[in-house]
Amino acid sequence: MRRLYFAAGLFFFALGAAGIPLPLLPTVPFWLLAAFFFARSNKAWEERLLNHKQFGPQIRDWQTRRAIGRRAKVLAIGSMAAGVAFTWATIGFPWAWISVAVLATTGPWIATRPE
Repeated sequence: MRRLYFAAGLFFFALGAAGIPLPLLPTVPFWLLAAFFFARSNKAWEERLLNHKQFGPQIRDWQTRRAIGRRAKVLAIGSMAAGVAFTWATIGFPWAWISVAVLATTGPWIATRPE
């Protein structure tokens, strides 16, 4: 089972790493999942994530207090709004409604998390 958890951790870590240069793919949510799986399979990899200079504090805040910092909230909601505009500008409606639905459901949830 540990190998399966480790493989899942590597998968979500890779997705999060891909999110660093790609504008619409998030990093921290995938690395939260990676930390979850690494905690059950490889403590060294979990520690590396938790001690990451930029993303470690966000992961620790979520694990300990289920909190999202104000800057992260603004960036997340702003990115989703940009995704709506990008979808509308490139492929238009009705496909943009998918982005609108994501923004309308997850935006308020993110905004109401503790800071």
